[in-house]
Amino acid sequence: MKVQGWLFILCGIFFAAVDVVYWFWSREPVGTTAMAISVGFAFMIGYYLMYTARRIGEQPEDDKQGEISDGAGELGFFSPHSWWPLFVCLAVSLTAVGLVIGWWLFLIGVFAVIMSMIGFVFEYYRGHFSH
Repeated sequence: MKVQGWLFILCGIFFAAVDVVYWFWSREPVGTTAMAISVGFAFMIGYYLMYTARRIGEQPEDDKQGEISDGAGELGFFSPHSWWPLFVCLAVSLTAVGLVIGWWLFLIGVFAVIMSMIGFVFEYYRGHFSH
């Protein structure tokens, strides 16, 4: 994870340099702010990856002499089939349309997002697929 952390930190440094050049070149505050947010996100992710790498120790991708097969094995549980991401996306779309049309539709969308997220999170805690 150290390699990924350093990549994000270097991207943050690059974004910061480009942001300074962009500010002096254009004097446009919106683009400069957006790029400054990108700098912050890159440093935040880089810091998190470096912090996590210190806590969990050496990983196969950190070994310069490592082979691809060193990282083989189970990576985690991924749902083979799930309809919940579709419902979450539809609910978020309804919420976004509600911002344009009216507060009543926005509130219905927020309720739909909450309900679909609950369904998505607790998908494997009830019914046929519960463990």
